[in-house]
Amino acid sequence: MKAPIHLISTWKKASVPLLSLFLVFSAQQAFSATLDIAIPQDSLFDVISARAQKLASEEYIAPKNIELDALNNIEYQDYRSIRFKQDKSMWKDEGLYELQLFHPGFLYKTPVTINTVDSDSKLSRLPFSTDFYQYDDTAAPLKDEIAKSIANKQLGHAGFRLHYPINTTEYKDEVMVFQGASYFRVVGPNQVYGLSARGLAIDTAEASGEEFPVFKEFWLVKPQPEQTNIIIFALLDSPSVAGAYKFSIDPTTNTSVKVDMQIFARKDVKKLGVAPLTSMFYHGENSTKFFDDYRPEVHDSDGLLTQSQDNNWIWRPLNNPSQLSVTSFSYANPKGFGLAQRDREFNNYFDIEAHYHNRPSLWIEPEGDWGNGRVELVEIPTDTETNDNIVSYWVPEKPFKAGDSLKLSYKMTTFNAYLTQHDKARAVRTRIGSAALPGEDNPPPKSHRQFTVDFAGPDINKLSEKLNLNADIQLTTGEVRDVTVQKLPDSLGWRVAFKIAPQNGKPVDMRLSLKLHDKEISEVWSYVWYPNDIK
Repeated sequence: MKAPIHLISTWKKASVPLLSLFLVFSAQQAFSATLDIAIPQDSLFDVISARAQKLASEEYIAPKNIELDALNNIEYQDYRSIRFKQDKSMWKDEGLYELQLFHPGFLYKTPVTINTVDSDSKLSRLPFSTDFYQYDDTAAPLKDEIAKSIANKQLGHAGFRLHYPINTTEYKDEVMVFQGASYFRVVGPNQVYGLSARGLAIDTAEASGEEFPVFKEFWLVKPQPEQTNIIIFALLDSPSVAGAYKFSIDPTTNTSVKVDMQIFARKDVKKLGVAPLTSMFYHGENSTKFFDDYRPEVHDSDGLLTQSQDNNWIWRPLNNPSQLSVTSFSYANPKGFGLAQRDREFNNYFDIEAHYHNRPSLWIEPEGDWGNGRVELVEIPTDTETNDNIVSYWVPEKPFKAGDSLKLSYKMTTFNAYLTQHDKARAVRTRIGSAALPGEDNPPPKSHRQFTVDFAGPDINKLSEKLNLNADIQLTTGEVRDVTVQKLPDSLGWRVAFKIAPQNGKPVDMRLSLKLHDKEISEVWSYVWYPNDIK
């Protein structure tokens, strides 16, 4: 396959030192971990980008699975019984960060390569060793079998996790983990893992099927002893795209991750999803289906939040629909978007194991010019909380064609219920019920619903109930009636109640905000009601 013209012109512009580094870097991949090379950290992203560019100009080669039945066929509990030994942590007691590895096998059958970069810019590959792990219970026989089977071969790793003193100086908690395809998770103080981020999403919710790019190799720059941030580089590959990523992680009051990415199209991409977030919504306060569950709510996230350039905020509560739902919000250079877990009351979950009330929210803040596009939300029906059925990402308006390249940066930040920059009243509760009155002789169809949406915030909670707040409700189809706006007791905010009547079985796309003297004082609550959600 010939390289596209723009690839050739890019190579002509590349400096001789960069080309030399790339050639050495590529050659190094064929050697064992004992061959160390040095690449200046400032050049590493460019070198990895050059490698990704070359990959994209060639035919795709799928990664090989491990050829060890003992690991490919083990059960979940067996895999859970393989634990990394804490005393084997990389960089142990050498600074604020420590690195632990994940064992290959079970669902993780395509190991990745992990390298470290020291203060002298020397690259070293981390080898796999059974000595890193404790094989307990039913996994005990695996140690000798694995050691014997791999003898003079490198097995690779399923991923890694970073430990950092985010909650206490006495212990280093997990703060970030990379494991599986291009998935990674981060947490802030007093949070537990929940939703995931990804390097890239391709053809999500397309009839042709989704493609899952893979981070096939990582480079972790070893921090100085008192350094509070850490930098990770990654090489991404898939049948359609190859790319280079740089993650700059900084855990403070929240955990922030600056992401720089440069991707190259190997072939035309039908739908490109940038900065994708993946989560789970099984059931919640707005659910209209019956769930045989002692817990009132089960979800990692309960809404999508977006912000436009003119500071128009939109909140879309999540749902577990009866059919696949894809919703889009068009923007020119959005200020941000993210999936949030606003409801952080334990009493709304009653789960002392999953701790859904402590799951992180994640905010994506684009840097530079992202141009026109849309934030897309995908909601997939699920009958179990083990399925991630929520996906959100940015889709550029410009198609991503074979030979194209794209370079973008964004900042991803953990938060709890709310963002500090969001100063408008927020939708805190969405509840749905029958539009029929109690004891009504001739009730309306089940598809006619009663909605109550509660808005709250420091400013709106202080407003007098004697003020006349207006509900601005817009529907794409159907009718709305019986609209009321009332202040709730005990500083719980304001409630908007209304009924909707769908028309000809069509979905009703709604937008609602609160106004005071014709000035919008709340975010926009957005929701789609599907009449067939009620059987």
